Amino acid sequence: MSSSIKISIENLNLWYDKKQILHNISMDIFQNQITAFIGSSGCGKSTLLRSINRMNELIEECRIEGSVTIDGKNIYDKDVDEVGVRQRVGMVFQQPNPFPKSIYDNVAYAAKVHGIVKKGKECDELVETCLKKVFLWDEVKDILKEQATSLSGGQQQRLCIARTIAINPDIILMDEPTSALDPISGGHIEELIVSLKEEFHIIIVTHNLKQAQRIADHVAFFDSGHLIEYAPSNILFNTPQKRQTENYLRGIE
Repeated sequence: MSSSIKISIENLNLWYDKKQILHNISMDIFQNQITAFIGSSGCGKSTLLRSINRMNELIEECRIEGSVTIDGKNIYDKDVDEVGVRQRVGMVFQQPNPFPKSIYDNVAYAAKVHGIVKKGKECDELVETCLKKVFLWDEVKDILKEQATSLSGGQQQRLCIARTIAINPDIILMDEPTSALDPISGGHIEELIVSLKEEFHIIIVTHNLKQAQRIADHVAFFDSGHLIEYAPSNILFNTPQKRQTENYLRGIE
């Protein structure tokens, strides 16, 4: 397993207006691994996730200090285009959010806009490749022109992941991607996430501790906007070093 650092977060602090949400977060995130952020609701894990593709800047009165360095470049440097960051660092949300377009166009649209592919055979091949990567091709290959909203919730979420990878991101962020799905569909998404780590680095926010145990290589536990403990999954779950972590894992307030 590669131990190369993909993302380095240093002294990251974030405020919404006067309320501080993240407190001096520093951590290294590794290439081609699945990293899970866990912790109670409101602990800052989703805010940190959105800091990695600068989505927090879409929120009024958000102020950020510190750095998020990807492959040696701080994405908050003044010469970095935030739109380019969001192309490179894809995002999958809790609720499947397909475009009000056909299944085909959901995958193809952004890739064509960004000039990654041209209309025609090249685009057809991209759509097929992406749908195969998310294990959806066999289910939809005969209905590509139908509306994406006609698919089941689990299929829609896999389609959203296909749409994300169609624009060639390096990193995929996932904010509770299975919480709105039934257990079987959620299991399919977990299998998909594990398969994608060979090609992408994946960071997932989850409230499901069993899910983090099953799929994550590293796990970070947050409480009240502070990073409490960060370790390989088997170490954090079996021999946590901090009492706060142990209490959280045992369900003790």
